[in-house]
Amino acid sequence: MGKFFIETYGCQMNTAESNAIESLLVSGGWTSADRPEDADLDIINTCSVRKSAENRIWGRLGAFKHIKAERAKNGLSTALVLTGCMADRLKDELKNDAPQIDYVVGNNDKLRILEIAGLGGKTSSESDKYTFTKAYYKEGDFSSYVPIMNGCNNFCSYCIVPYVRGREISRCPEQILQEVKFLDSKGVREITLLGQNVNSYSYEGINFPKLLKMICDVCDNIVWIRFESPHPKDFSDELIEVIATEKRVAKHLHVPMQSGSTRILELMNRRYTRERYLDLISKISRRIPEMTYAVDVMVGFPGETEEEFQQTLSAMAQVGYIEAYMYYWNPREGTRACTMDGQIPEKDRQQRLQRLIDWQLENAARIKAKRAHGIQKVLVTQVSRDNSKQMLGRNEHGEMVAFDVNPSNMPKVGDMVDVEFLLLNGNTYTGRQTDGRI
Repeated sequence: MGKFFIETYGCQMNTAESNAIESLLVSGGWTSADRPEDADLDIINTCSVRKSAENRIWGRLGAFKHIKAERAKNGLSTALVLTGCMADRLKDELKNDAPQIDYVVGNNDKLRILEIAGLGGKTSSESDKYTFTKAYYKEGDFSSYVPIMNGCNNFCSYCIVPYVRGREISRCPEQILQEVKFLDSKGVREITLLGQNVNSYSYEGINFPKLLKMICDVCDNIVWIRFESPHPKDFSDELIEVIATEKRVAKHLHVPMQSGSTRILELMNRRYTRERYLDLISKISRRIPEMTYAVDVMVGFPGETEEEFQQTLSAMAQVGYIEAYMYYWNPREGTRACTMDGQIPEKDRQQRLQRLIDWQLENAARIKAKRAHGIQKVLVTQVSRDNSKQMLGRNEHGEMVAFDVNPSNMPKVGDMVDVEFLLLNGNTYTGRQTDGRI
C-alpha cells in the first residue's frame, strides 16, 4: 500500500464520492498525501456541467504529466486516474489526447478505483450500475453529505447530467438511516441530503417527504438537515408540511428557478411556468414565514430577449433571495440547446450575467442588512484569520457571521453557539457570542 491524492471538482455529489473513496482507501491501508507530487496514486474527480470546469481540468492534466515525469526521474511510479462526469463524456478523447492518464473511470465505475489500488472493487457485471457506498463521511467533519439518489430523468435541454450520471436510482432507506445514525454518533451537527433531483426520491413506496421525516426521527446530535437540489415540479404540499413541522429541517431552501420567463422555461424543458414557480415560493413562505431562499439562475439561453432577462430580474425581486448561483448558458455537446435557433454571442451572455450579478449583490445586501439582529444559533466553522479573538460560523440560513467569543465559554470548531447578530459587513455579519452553547 502507498500514498494517494484526490483532487475534486464540481458538485457536492463529487465531493461526497471522493470522501467515500478516501475512506475506503484508508481502511485498506493506503495513506493520504498532502500533495500530488508525493502520491503513488493520483485521482482527479471531474465535472462536465460547464466548459470552464473541463478547461481547468485539461490544464491540470498538463501539471500531472509533469509530476509523473519528475517522479519517474527519481525511480518512482505514479498511477493517474481520471474519474467523474468528464470521464463519461470524453472517454475516447481523453485516452487519445492525455496519454499520461492510466485509467479513465466513469461515475458508475468509481469503486473500480479500489481494484486499481489492489483492494478489490466492483466486478465487471456491476460496472454499468451505480453503486452507493455505506458512508460518505470524512473523519473529523462536523458537516456531512448523505447521497440518497443518483442520476436524473428530466433532460433539461441545456443539461449534460442525465447523459453522464444516467437515470435516477434511489438508495435503500435502511442504508440511509444507518449512515445518518453513524454520523449522529460521530457528533456531526448538520447533514445535507444529496441528489441531482433530490425530491424525486422513491424507494418501494417511500417518497422524499416520508424519508425526510424518518431521518429526523433518528437524529439526536444532528441539529440541521438540508437537501440539495429539489426540482420545483416535484415540490409537494406533503414536503412543505414536513419542513414546517420538523425543527431539524433547516428553514433555508435552494430552489432552482433558471429563468423568470415562461417561454424560456419551456425551451429549457423545466416543466413549470414562471407563475407556478412563484406560487410555490409563496405557498412555502405562507406556511413557513422564516424561510429564506437560494436560487440557480441562467442567462443568455438561446433566444432569450432583453425583456425576458428583465422578467428574470423581476422574479428574483419578488422572491428576495439571500443567495444566488448565477451563470450564463454554456453549450454542452449532445444537449438539445446546442442546436436551437437564436444563439447569443458569448460576450453578450457575459455582459448579461454581469448585470445580473451586480443586481443580485445589491438586492441581497439590502435584504441581509435587515436581518442583522437578534440571537441566532450558529455552527462554528473556523477561527478568524483576521482576528484570533473572533470565530466564524454559519446560521440556519447558511449566512456567515464573524463573532467575538466569550472567553469564559470558549467554543471550538464544530460547536453550536448562540450569537447576537449586530451588523452586516459586506456579505458577512458581525456579532458576539452570548452565554448559550447548544
